[in-house]
Amino acid sequence: MYSYTTAGPFGLEEQVSTSGPGMSLLYQFLIPFFWCIPISLVAAELTTAMPVEGGFYRWTRAAFGDFWGFLAGWWNWCASFLLGAAYAVLFTNYVAPCIPPLHEWQRYLLGLVVIVFIACVNVRGIRLVGRLATVLELSVLGAIVLMCLMSVRKWHLNPFVPFVPPHKPIFQVFGVGFALGLWLYAGYEQLSSVAQEVENPQRNYPRALAWVVPLSMLTYLLPTLCALAAVGNWQNWHDGYFAQAARAIGGQWLWLVITVSAAVMALSILNSMVLSTTRMPFAMAEDGYLSPFFARLHPRFGTPWIAILLSSLIYSLLAWHSLSRLISVYIWLRIATSILTVLSAWKLRRTRPDLARAYTIPWGRLGLAYAVIAPLIVSAIAIIIPFFSAAPDDRFAVRWGPVALLLGPIAYLFLRRKRTDQLTQSSTL
Repeated sequence: MYSYTTAGPFGLEEQVSTSGPGMSLLYQFLIPFFWCIPISLVAAELTTAMPVEGGFYRWTRAAFGDFWGFLAGWWNWCASFLLGAAYAVLFTNYVAPCIPPLHEWQRYLLGLVVIVFIACVNVRGIRLVGRLATVLELSVLGAIVLMCLMSVRKWHLNPFVPFVPPHKPIFQVFGVGFALGLWLYAGYEQLSSVAQEVENPQRNYPRALAWVVPLSMLTYLLPTLCALAAVGNWQNWHDGYFAQAARAIGGQWLWLVITVSAAVMALSILNSMVLSTTRMPFAMAEDGYLSPFFARLHPRFGTPWIAILLSSLIYSLLAWHSLSRLISVYIWLRIATSILTVLSAWKLRRTRPDLARAYTIPWGRLGLAYAVIAPLIVSAIAIIIPFFSAAPDDRFAVRWGPVALLLGPIAYLFLRRKRTDQLTQSSTL
């Protein structure tokens, strides 16, 4: 779960240069209380009540019916295309400086190699994915702790100054930086999609969330604060800057350690993401909304290998774009799915009080209200801000985010008609 939701701090650097050091640190501290913490409470309750393959897709379907359930699954699957491409791009951003100068097509080819490797690991099953994630994450965390400890002797700057970039329009401060903040803390409901493959999910899923949320906050806050206090240069924080900060802190050898760790982080999180998101088309195929082709399991490993391979192909096609652009559109789909998830918790409390919930959101109705309303407020802010910003990545998101969402209802109408025709033919036969 940590590997999917966090994995490491690498990739957040653009937040510092677009929103400013102080605002970035504030985002990293406050956003969890309005975003991932309430969503994790919802995920813990519903996973213990309905530990099924497909997770939040089937929760939404049980709460609001076929149309909204389909949209939850479809939007999540489409979001994974952007996210998978983003982590391939992140890997190449960190690895490229370690090897001779690469042309764009060579960087793209390197990303393809990563995608193919992770697809092969996932075809072999959840246990291999879990073992690989554990090894990768221990190495990443060790490198982060080392950099933070070595930075202490060089602290001489106020990491909160400037709070926001001077002379920058306010909506640009809130635009890409805020979207990156949501990306950092997104996905806490995602591994519900493999709950049926987890041993004792009623016990283990809530416990994992209780560990992962505070660990994620520390993973983002401490390295950012330490690097800003020791090195500064907030204007130069772009993709890959943590490695440059490591060079200033500890020299060439620490630069190499952090560079390798960042590449490993991208591998780790892509590995876990493929695991969780490719169960979505499998579950939707089982329910008749996608071709039975997607429900085929590998004869040896029992994994939805067709869904894994097709998803990986689409990651490859999107890996030409920059990280910030991919994330800016991904946030639209992530927000839509998360809204349906938290609303499902509210709805199922009313319509299915009989469900055996081994874990319940604490503080009664007030706790449920917090878990539902806080993400809705954050979602509204994230959607509205880009419309008032002139930043190129924000404009890209405004142009393509609604298109990505609209594809969901269109796909539903097309696939429902096809499903109805199939059912009619079956009944006739």
